[in-house]
Amino acid sequence: MFINGTWTSGSDRQRFDTLNPYTQTAWASIPQASIEDVRGAIAAARGAFDSVWRRMPGLKRAALMTRLAEIIEREAQPLAVIESTDNGKVIRETSAQMIYAARVFRYFAGLADKLRGSTIPLDNPDILDFTLREPYGVVALITAWNSPIALLANKLPAALAAGNCVVIKPSEHASASTLEFCRYVEEAGFPPGVINVVTGDAKVGAAMTELEGVDKISFTGSPGVGRRVATAAAQRLIPVTLELGGKSPNIIFGDADLPRAIVGALAGIFAATGQTCIAGSRLLVQRSVYDTVVTQLVERANKIVLGNPLDAATEMGTAANRPQFERIIAAIDEAKAQGANLKAGGGGATDPTLKNGLFIKPTIFSDVHPDMSVAQSEIFGPVLSVIPFESEEEAIAIANGTKLGLAAGVWTQDISRAMRMIRAMDSGVVWVNTYRMVSAQAPFGGRKGSGYGKERGDEGLLEFSVLKNVMVDFSGEDRDPFAAKT
Repeated sequence: MFINGTWTSGSDRQRFDTLNPYTQTAWASIPQASIEDVRGAIAAARGAFDSVWRRMPGLKRAALMTRLAEIIEREAQPLAVIESTDNGKVIRETSAQMIYAARVFRYFAGLADKLRGSTIPLDNPDILDFTLREPYGVVALITAWNSPIALLANKLPAALAAGNCVVIKPSEHASASTLEFCRYVEEAGFPPGVINVVTGDAKVGAAMTELEGVDKISFTGSPGVGRRVATAAAQRLIPVTLELGGKSPNIIFGDADLPRAIVGALAGIFAATGQTCIAGSRLLVQRSVYDTVVTQLVERANKIVLGNPLDAATEMGTAANRPQFERIIAAIDEAKAQGANLKAGGGGATDPTLKNGLFIKPTIFSDVHPDMSVAQSEIFGPVLSVIPFESEEEAIAIANGTKLGLAAGVWTQDISRAMRMIRAMDSGVVWVNTYRMVSAQAPFGGRKGSGYGKERGDEGLLEFSVLKNVMVDFSGEDRDPFAAKT
């Protein structure tokens, strides 16, 4: 682990193996942090915040962040190999995510010296009122196993730019790339204690949310764990940013550019093996083009190349770990039992060359009823539910008919319809005639059960700063309400 600028195996020196989901063999050994290790990381972050980081001008913080971005770019390919080995995501995706991470660091480096307040005119002209943006102090960053570095890039650059020090806890299923990232932190020259990483099981994450000394939490993961994180934070009255799950609708209208829409639907669910919170797992298709869309989707899905995630020719990798593989298979079996019409896939890969990996065939169900569990519960896997609709009003009702509200896609060439749908979606993100697009400048976050708060963009910076109001009376008058009046 990386605590106070030092590499450590932890106070208990306990470790656990992490498995390559393609070969199902142990490929790395990861430290299991103790509660004392977590306390030590929090104390290191507090010390660095009080002594160095909060006092460092934004321009100098920006220089360190820019240097870190340069190193990430230089090491993008080896870092991508580590992450693909750890979680089974194809190398073409992880490689792109490393370059994206560097871009996000550069973006927030540009904001590190631009945390501005404002002046506020009051009724009394002899009192100057203004606001300051200040860091919280020590921030806990908890990330998931599906895209460790990309998810960290959604949090860490903004936290650093705002002047916070951090303790990071990656998933126990995919910690290796985050630990490797700390080597770049060392090389970039960050002061000890500004960035700390502890690894281990759920007890480590729970300790980070419950121990004194953490001033804010940013969590990415499942809604169930998110509720527990929010409850723990509420007990200590500290703020939380939650980026949770999704059951996002991807809506194709009859007037859509169908070739583009079909590519968008495929990428929306089968990219990242469907293991992404923004997966377009519910495809709503207007009746007039329903049969055409389903036929072409099935034809394309059956041609998706499964294989070694490190092979550039592979188009879809594995489930990231055994528990997730079993959850996906159970969800597919439940959809079959509930009467969904299986059109493609439907289980683990049967190709003998893939027998050692946690592969799941790209799966498509058609004629799915909106109330079926496959259309309501986040599966986090390569499982697409295709749902027919007749009218715009019906599409809106189906799209908004879940407890989650992270993202939505709309495919239409009617600009008026697009604007109506944008306003009607109960989601934090809406894509029109595209899907799964991300940008450092664009804020991201959900509604309803998908969490609250924003990452990326200017709004992401504000999530890691607290507003202070200041009043300065320069009148020289005695404003003591108990003073004698003459």
